[in-house]
Amino acid sequence: MHKLGLCPTTHAISSALRACARSGCKIGGPMIHGQVHRYGFCNCVYVETSLVDLYTKLGDMKMASKVFQEMPVKNVVSWNSILSGHLKSGNLAEAHRVFDEIPKKDVISWNAILSGYARTGNIDMASSLFHQMPEKNLASWNAMISGYAECGKMKSARSFFDVMPQRNIVSWITMISGYSKCGDIVSARELFDQIGEKDHLSFTAIIACYAQNNQPEEALKLFNEMLDGGRNIQPDEMTLASVISACSQLGEPRFGPWIESCINNLGIQMDDHMTTALIDLYAKCGSIDKAYDFFHSLRKKDVVAYSAMILGCGINSKIDDAIMLFKEMIDAQILPNLATFAGLLSAYSHAGLVEEGFQCFCSIKDHGLVPSTDHYAIMVDLLGRAGRLGEAYELIKSMPMQPHIGVWGALLLACSLHNNVEFGEVAAQHCFEMEPGTSGYYSLLANIYASVGRWDDAKRLRTIMEKKKLAKAPGCSWRESS
Repeated sequence: MHKLGLCPTTHAISSALRACARSGCKIGGPMIHGQVHRYGFCNCVYVETSLVDLYTKLGDMKMASKVFQEMPVKNVVSWNSILSGHLKSGNLAEAHRVFDEIPKKDVISWNAILSGYARTGNIDMASSLFHQMPEKNLASWNAMISGYAECGKMKSARSFFDVMPQRNIVSWITMISGYSKCGDIVSARELFDQIGEKDHLSFTAIIACYAQNNQPEEALKLFNEMLDGGRNIQPDEMTLASVISACSQLGEPRFGPWIESCINNLGIQMDDHMTTALIDLYAKCGSIDKAYDFFHSLRKKDVVAYSAMILGCGINSKIDDAIMLFKEMIDAQILPNLATFAGLLSAYSHAGLVEEGFQCFCSIKDHGLVPSTDHYAIMVDLLGRAGRLGEAYELIKSMPMQPHIGVWGALLLACSLHNNVEFGEVAAQHCFEMEPGTSGYYSLLANIYASVGRWDDAKRLRTIMEKKKLAKAPGCSWRESS
């Protein structure tokens, strides 16, 4: 149209601007803006609103605000566009100021500011706004459920969910995902079973729930149920990512080819996210060469891919490869995260390199990160296996957070390796308190007593185990618990 010398209509200009906004075109959008002035469309509210929308989506709030302020006439869509822009840029205070100035707010205005507060964790303000709303729609209710779920307040989320006038699939999967994050698998499954027409989104949510909460067998069972011919439900990339995660936990090499076959048969496009999941799968199954093949096939290597590969090298006793990958990652200016350091520490732990591991542990803070309980557990395991039990115990006492079962389990296991009663009793007592129904900790302490000739104490613990009929634990080190 422009090349033919034809004068565009306001509708054509607005449509072109919306297309640039959707595609994030940083060149075409401003060029069309110049045409707006040329054709005298500056007073058209639809064109000007499209410009505001364009600049907010390009992240240029300075220009968006300038266009908005110069508009002679504004409608509610104009106000909502600038409001949305401030929310997306993280300027909640300015967004609320704009919200207060909107002369005639609609439900979209209310939902936008409500969601803004809910996403930032200010659920009390979100709740206050929700109750002030003159009109609510499905998105309003879902925003509140999502806000409470993100904060881990599942009782409040459930109270909203139960009284919703109507629900959609977003409502259901938000609740299922919220329960998953809290580890409440029973409630998540209860909701899933209540869904009438299950689709790939609901199946993906519950499969992810089981995979994230260390129940890989149940995740795979649901995946097979999803593929049942009678349902005709097609999994997508996110479904396969959770299935791959479940397979990784099982650590059986046969799952790799099976997953690749599923991807090919279902016609799912392999992207970097799924490739990274396969790297993690093959690495944890011991097929490190296969993991490397996928790693090198990545179009863009990010921190997640490097972390998966570093962990894979660590647990497969390829310490030099793990260190090389870490250096390569730093040279590529990719910032490591806590998972990266967990992988690197595991490499030092498998190799028994105590001093190098301790230096690595101390360097976590140099990268602006705070070691988690899992990092402390790895260090306790490393120090303990090397016989430095006193240092391991002092490290636990210095922790700024409460040690979890993996930390005390690692110390107890190390004490059993070195027949140390003093620290073994301390570690075992904590394990008994945290997991009173697990026999593995009693067995380890009983073995320690037996190793130093304290037969009466060993017999006493075994008697307790028999009376309580305790369940045998799969293991006590940080590796099993993390």
